[in-house]
Amino acid sequence: MAVLGVSSITPAFPRIVEELNISATEVGLLITAFTVPGVVLTPFIGILADRIGRKRILVPSLFLFGLAGGACALVTEFDTLIALRVVQGIGAAPLASLNLTILGDLFLGRRRVAAMGLNASVLNTGVAAYPLIGGALATFAWNYPFLLPLIAIPVGILVLRWLNNPEPRSRESLREYLSSAWHYLKDIKVASAFTAVVISFVILYGPYLTYFSLYLGTSFQAPPFIIGILLSSASLSSALVSSQLGRIVKLISIANLVKLGFVIQVVSLALLPFMPNLWLTLISTLIFGLAIGVVLPSLQTYVAGVAPPEYRAAVMSINSTMLWLGQTLGPVIFGLVYIYASFEGTFLYGAGLSLATAVVGFIGGKMIR
Repeated sequence: MAVLGVSSITPAFPRIVEELNISATEVGLLITAFTVPGVVLTPFIGILADRIGRKRILVPSLFLFGLAGGACALVTEFDTLIALRVVQGIGAAPLASLNLTILGDLFLGRRRVAAMGLNASVLNTGVAAYPLIGGALATFAWNYPFLLPLIAIPVGILVLRWLNNPEPRSRESLREYLSSAWHYLKDIKVASAFTAVVISFVILYGPYLTYFSLYLGTSFQAPPFIIGILLSSASLSSALVSSQLGRIVKLISIANLVKLGFVIQVVSLALLPFMPNLWLTLISTLIFGLAIGVVLPSLQTYVAGVAPPEYRAAVMSINSTMLWLGQTLGPVIFGLVYIYASFEGTFLYGAGLSLATAVVGFIGGKMIR
């Protein structure tokens, strides 16, 4: 559910632009409206999850996500659609951070690395499947992909009934709790990891999910289902590499994996403008997936290990805030790039941002311990 809200609708973007008579820049607001609540609310959600429990936040969030998301399929006005996406984003805000928090609670050491890798693999399998499903549904009508979030309602019932997870127990006052949590957040290496998360998602949701989708529809006249296939290919390669992270980390440190991932991302984005036909873009998407499959679970593993369980949700919520911030800024920043530099410039500027991040990581030493 954490990845359904965006990946299932991006293949429909060309058709949404046509049916609702909006611009390529405006359609990116469907992502921004969904992600803004996560930027604002996630830090408070982490505090609540540490104080009153993970499950008491997770279950209502799933229900809200499902109901508001399903309601999007019933509207025909773009302004109303944007408003419902904001409400759906409120329900989505806790999902990713609490997912990672609970995994951090359940696993330690190298098992945590393996668990985070497998979790990323599951997420990427979803990211791979949802564009295919969303693209197929959008072939019949632009609004059909918005029905998919209704799945979150039975998922919420399953979580309520069967998820057995350890809940934090703390007798600290709120002031003491906040002071202790801040101790783990102010480390410069943690800030570096958070910065890397923001940049990763700016690139993922800017050049890739938003403008690559539009590029395929505009330059190659690709239908939504084919766009879904190409977007899914990156998720499949990402799922493959992240599922093996527990083994890879025995050979390469977490810090070097992050820097290597950004270098791989440069290659992927730099190749995109020079692909002469639709199916050769598959080379770039597979390479891009490898990069994401290395970078994101490595960063998540590090952040989950920073704090003990009684403060973990707060730390992971800041990590998710950075994630939401990147998702929000990506379409906006690269929407401006697209206006002045078209698709080719959008991909090349994305490659430049990845390269700058990798260079800073190598020059500055270890980004994380």
